[in-house]
Order: sequence, then structure tokens, then C-alpha cells
Amino acid sequence: MPTSSNRRLVDLSHTITDGMTTYPGLPVPSIGTRLSRQAAEEVYGPGLTFQIGMVELCTNTGTYLDVPFHRFADGHDLTGLALERVADVPAVCFDRTDRGCAIELSANDLEGCEGQAVLVQTGHSALWGSDNYFENHPYLTEASAHRLVEANVACVGIDSLNIDSTETGDRPVHTVLLGAGIPIIEHLNNLEHLPSDGMTFTAVPPKIEGAGTFTVRAYATVG
Repeated sequence: MPTSSNRRLVDLSHTITDGMTTYPGLPVPSIGTRLSRQAAEEVYGPGLTFQIGMVELCTNTGTYLDVPFHRFADGHDLTGLALERVADVPAVCFDRTDRGCAIELSANDLEGCEGQAVLVQTGHSALWGSDNYFENHPYLTEASAHRLVEANVACVGIDSLNIDSTETGDRPVHTVLLGAGIPIIEHLNNLEHLPSDGMTFTAVPPKIEGAGTFTVRAYATVG
């Protein structure tokens, strides 16, 4: 909703629905009811209805964030995530649609990006919900990951299946970024509605001990 300062919020997350697939082979979410409205009346009285839900969720569901523990046994889990990296962080968005699968970010691209969220728009999110989403997805190169570390960015997000290539089991971008303590946000959405800069980015997960990744409600504040 616009404010007096002409700010607008852009939702960058996919909707999570019962039984949907985020990544092939991972469990799908189960969304149900623990306390129905009809049962609530028996507890609270006629006309007093409440609903309590039950959600069984793989931590890699929908739009989610990775922290070092996802890749490294001695890395910090979600409880160690510094909010300064993922809450109201100045952000830039690089349009890399129609650039092929292997996405490069140069040192010149990242000049002045210290402490900022770097978002990479590939256009792949348009395929969300289709089998094509799991095929030939764009990803960052390992060289780009090293440049992001050198630029000392706050976090990195992409609107694709994986920030790494999935043709092999190697995950060099995860290794480089998470090894440097830089959170990764995958499966972003609506990046085409963002400007190249002049905004902030937020993607905060729950504070769960022993988890290295979890679903987020990601959004940008523009203006």
C-alpha cells in the first residue's frame, strides 16, 4: 500500500500450496487443520469459532533462505543469522534475462555493492508450477560468487530453481557464498517489477535452532 513517501511494497515470494513441488525429490508440503471451526464451538461455545492449522513443511519449500549450516556442519544455523543481512537491506537488482543459463556478474557490476542485497533477475520464475521450471535453469558462475564475496555484499538472491548449476552434484556458489557467511535466497518471484536500485530487501526466516534453510516471505520496499 502506498505511503505518504510514495513507497511501495513488492512481494517477491511464491505462494505455498498443499502438495506443491519446489524441488524434485523433496517432500511436498501438507497443509491441514488441527482444530476446525466446528470443533472450536464445542470448546469455546456456540458462535465462537477459531481455526488452528497444521503444516508439515520441508525447510526447502517455496522461496527460502540458506545460511552456512546448510552447507557446512560448523556453520551457523538460522539462530545465528544477522538481521542486518536480510532485513530492510539496501538492494540492487541485475536484469539477466535472455543471458543464457550461466549468469556472470562482473567486478564492475558489483562496484559499490558492499553491504547490499544483490538480486539476480533471470525470468525463470515465470515457469513456476510447470515441469519446465526444473529444466535448464539459470544459475550463477563460481567466478561470480567469488566477486560477490570480494564485493562484501549482504546477501544474494535469484529467481531460479537453484543459484548453482544442478547438472552435477557440485555446488560451488553455495560453497563460496555460504563459506563467506553470505545468505542465499532462491526461488524469488516478481523481480521484473523491481528497479535496478533505490530499494530495500527483506527476507527473514523463523529463528529455528538446528536448521540451515527455511521458507521466507521476501519483499522489496521501493522508493
